Amino acid sequence: MNDPLNICIVDDDDIYQYTIIKTLESLKLAKKIIVFSDGEEAIDFMMDNLNNMDELPDVIFLDINMPIMDGFQFMEEYVKIKPNIGKKIIIYMVSSSVDPIDIEKAKSITGISDYIIKPIHPGELKSILEKLDIKGML
Repeated sequence: MNDPLNICIVDDDDIYQYTIIKTLESLKLAKKIIVFSDGEEAIDFMMDNLNNMDELPDVIFLDINMPIMDGFQFMEEYVKIKPNIGKKIIIYMVSSSVDPIDIEKAKSITGISDYIIKPIHPGELKSILEKLDIKGML
């Protein structure tokens, strides 16, 4: 992976948002970081930018437990709009939940690349992002 990525964080935890943003900035792997506090805000953004490649994220780090629209509800809506999205987006479910039911549910959803248990350590985040070859997946 050579080019910095548009990265989207969908999580209602202010402390987590702050730490992952600072980690991404220190790793210099993000071109743009977009943050939403619930799934509904993120879906609305996606709908407003369906064909805007510069605005749409390359990667989404999606929390499960959020108010208004949780991560699983986000994925239900995302699957509906995915055929209209003009680019490949990789989604990681990120949660502090170690509940096997949550993990299995996340892994059963086609659009989710992996399930990551919080906190994401800087080395793990760097490894995940460096393995991505967004252009090669289009």
